[in-house]
Amino acid sequence: MTGTVPAPAADASAPGATGSVSAPASHGAPPPAGEQPKPLHDPDPYSTPPYGEPGPWAPAPPVQHPAATPAHGVPMGAPPSAPEAAPGPGAPSVPAPPVQHPAATPAHGVPMGAPPSAPEAVPGAGAPSVPAPSVQHLAATPAHGVPMGAPPAAPEAASEPGGHATVPEPGPAAQDAPVAGPWARYDPWAAPTAVAPLQQADPVEEDVKRRRGRRRRALVGGALVIALVSGVAGGVVGVQLERNGGIGAVELPQAGVEAPDRDPDSVAGIAAQALPSVVTLHVSGGGKAGTGTGFVLDDRGHILTNDHVVEPAGKNGDITVTFHSGDTAEATVVGRDSGYDLAVVRVKGVRGLTPLPLGNSDNVQVGDPVVAIGAPFDLAGTVTSGIISARERPITAGGEDGDGSDVSYVDALQTDAPINPGNSGGPLLDGKGRVVGINSAIRSADGGLDPEGGQSGSIGLGFAIPINQGKRVAEELIEHGKAAHPVIGITLDMAYSGDGARVAAEGGDGGPPVSTGGPGAKAGIRPGDVITEVDGRPVRSGEELIVKTRAHRPGDRLELTLERNGEERTVSLVLGSSDGD
Repeated sequence: MTGTVPAPAADASAPGATGSVSAPASHGAPPPAGEQPKPLHDPDPYSTPPYGEPGPWAPAPPVQHPAATPAHGVPMGAPPSAPEAAPGPGAPSVPAPPVQHPAATPAHGVPMGAPPSAPEAVPGAGAPSVPAPSVQHLAATPAHGVPMGAPPAAPEAASEPGGHATVPEPGPAAQDAPVAGPWARYDPWAAPTAVAPLQQADPVEEDVKRRRGRRRRALVGGALVIALVSGVAGGVVGVQLERNGGIGAVELPQAGVEAPDRDPDSVAGIAAQALPSVVTLHVSGGGKAGTGTGFVLDDRGHILTNDHVVEPAGKNGDITVTFHSGDTAEATVVGRDSGYDLAVVRVKGVRGLTPLPLGNSDNVQVGDPVVAIGAPFDLAGTVTSGIISARERPITAGGEDGDGSDVSYVDALQTDAPINPGNSGGPLLDGKGRVVGINSAIRSADGGLDPEGGQSGSIGLGFAIPINQGKRVAEELIEHGKAAHPVIGITLDMAYSGDGARVAAEGGDGGPPVSTGGPGAKAGIRPGDVITEVDGRPVRSGEELIVKTRAHRPGDRLELTLERNGEERTVSLVLGSSDGD
């Protein structure tokens, strides 16, 4: 390929063919007969899309070379100049197809460069000069602040002799010079050349602290979201559990079943042994009614209780005994003694009775544990516990009749085991479940001493008749229906406020204050003597002397210390007996 493109042959038969140029097929003129038309350009060996190989009558499309944009601050280079076509002899000058280059946009503030000049056709000998089509170059856009470079000059077509337009063959420098920019690789007419790699902006290093901050914020945000979701889920589950009572039925932890047996010396063991022998008494008669407690003395049905419990029944009243099993039976009074505040009743037709074992009240010491059983306020089978607070506590109870016949004198055991109205007559048990006292009275909050304690209840001051005294009285009541009282045979001045018990100057019934032939008279006691001790224990009042005397049996010997005219002397006597009426 020499770079000369031959023009189509002229018709030989036509006159004036010399110097004429046949019109291309695109203008509608048919080729001469017998001659194969030739394209204006060589076929495209690469078949570059979207054009493909040009048709026989179509001129090659213009090739546009986009110039590469230089880096910022670099002046715009001049594009390579297009070669000029030399016209052949005897052939008309055929204009080369226009080549369009994209114009570069000048930088801001730079004047627009002059457009590239169109190539000029060089007429050949004997052929008209046909101007070559202008080659349009799209100028590359210069960098900011760089002046617009001059575009390359378009090549001129040279006419050969004979009228053929000759396109000059580009020189080696023009062929080998690569077109700058990435568009060179798309030139279907250019020879393959090495293309410089595209320039990339330098990567911007990310601030490490900023990345860590973003990562930290992402972690905190995720944690907050998780906490929020967990809280909402937990609240929903909690509400459901509260409303529906949980996933399943509510079952609280609980100890398993244990053996009911307890240590016999424990409160539970003592109560288990004693309760079957403790009864509740309901008494009515003469417009009065009351409730009390008692306990079984023997298997014949004898039950010991307080005298003030059965007192409402009188001679024709009713007494109903209720056992711990719930069985009931009618009872009758066997004997009673208001001075000791003790009574014995008996039930008949009841078998299988278990008497409570009796202890010895002389063995009781202060601080010993005790258990009280009774029916306070008609609550049968109530068990309380405490200790012995004091011994030989002289108390008097009763006296509602006014004549002193109902006054009881007791050298009592004091306990803090709760005793309330309804406990009267019930047993006071020691640590081995043996009876050491009969619950009789309590000190009420108003300062009074009442067998029933009114309705004030226990304040921790309860009193019980020692079982040694109760045993003797119960035996006499069962055997004789009444109990004998030990006596000294003197009348006491109950109005005396000094220390000790003073013998009255006159007798209460008009008789002598010292009974003739009685134990006091035999011991040499005279009216006006003040008794200060009994068996070496101080006596502070007349009631206390009676209490200490009745703590003994008739026939017991006592030693009394007395004062007479400022002198102290000791006398000994043997207690007498009265029928207790």
